[in-house]
Amino acid sequence: MRCPKCTSIEDKVIDSRIGKEGSTIRRRRECLECGHRFTTTETHVRDGIVVLKRDGRREDFDRDKLVRAVRAACHKRPIDAEQITMLIEDVLDALEARFDSEIPSQAIGDAVMQRLRRIDQVAYVRFASVYKEFRDVGEFVDEISALAKPPEPPPSGET
Repeated sequence: MRCPKCTSIEDKVIDSRIGKEGSTIRRRRECLECGHRFTTTETHVRDGIVVLKRDGRREDFDRDKLVRAVRAACHKRPIDAEQITMLIEDVLDALEARFDSEIPSQAIGDAVMQRLRRIDQVAYVRFASVYKEFRDVGEFVDEISALAKPPEPPPSGET
């Protein structure tokens, strides 16, 4: 791993810890060149996942695109980066259990909304407003009104 201070690739791992959900490993490293300490996070790579778009197109799954969308919905909300990471890992684990290598974009959006609704209703509405492509204020009001109702239980096999 390249040192962020001196760019040397010589380092040693000082400490390793498994993340809360067991899907990441946090490593504390020390550069052997300059002594700078830094942290890295490892996660398993999800190769070969294709997203089936609403219009029928297929595109390679882009984890960063999903992270950006969830972060935008959670902007200035009391949700930390670890919660976002756990939400995304939970979504991807559930989707990989339900689908093979092709996942409908609707399933991704629905899974994210379901989890955001439990974490933060404002983040949920923000995400829903982009994902559901509201055409007018009435649809937006309907979505907010639906928040007063208890959430539907997740489909079997999802949490």
